[in-house]
Amino acid sequence: MPNINIKKLDRLVSDALAKNQTPEKILLGYKTYGELMKDRKFFEDVAGSAMDPNKRTYKKIKIRVTQDDYQFEIKCSN
Repeated sequence: MPNINIKKLDRLVSDALAKNQTPEKILLGYKTYGELMKDRKFFEDVAGSAMDPNKRTYKKIKIRVTQDDYQFEIKCSN
């Protein structure tokens, strides 16, 4: 299992912003999503963002859960 934590996700978001890119979507594998949901901060932000699990966000960036086990990337519009 790869090293998955909220700090790594926050670092990816801040790196994208530092490069003047706008994070559009967070792509998470279903196992990665499960691991991140164990983190209280991530859980509260995601679970509180929408009643529909298909429209959840983290830091106002849409989350897309994929069928890949441990996918962990950010898609940017720029």
